[in-house]
Amino acid sequence: MAVWHGKSRRKFTGGLLRALRARMKRKYEMGRITVHTTLGEEEVRTSVRVRGGNKKVRVRRAVYANVADPRTGKVQKVKILSLIENKAHRHFIRSGVITKGAVIETELGNARVTSRPNQHGVVNAVLIQ
Repeated sequence: MAVWHGKSRRKFTGGLLRALRARMKRKYEMGRITVHTTLGEEEVRTSVRVRGGNKKVRVRRAVYANVADPRTGKVQKVKILSLIENKAHRHFIRSGVITKGAVIETELGNARVTSRPNQHGVVNAVLIQ
């Protein structure tokens, strides 16, 4: 079953909206089931065709992160050791899901994720002082 992001055909009272009665679902209203970025043994990336024929790279399994040190301004590619905190969802810590705003433990120390791994195809983070 596909994910559909179109407008509901019913009002909040339960009645039908007359404007949408003669209109069908459109392909551009389709969505996808989310597959979250998790910690893994090796990096797994997939590319998805998106609207306009463009490509979007998604990280399925992440091993490394590009961590920026705000004091020195240098960026290093370091290994992700574990996931410490994720305020996006309380069960994401248990399942190891990495999202924007998550706190990860790296070889340099704790870092906050600044990129959206499922949208950008890479895990970028900033060291927490």
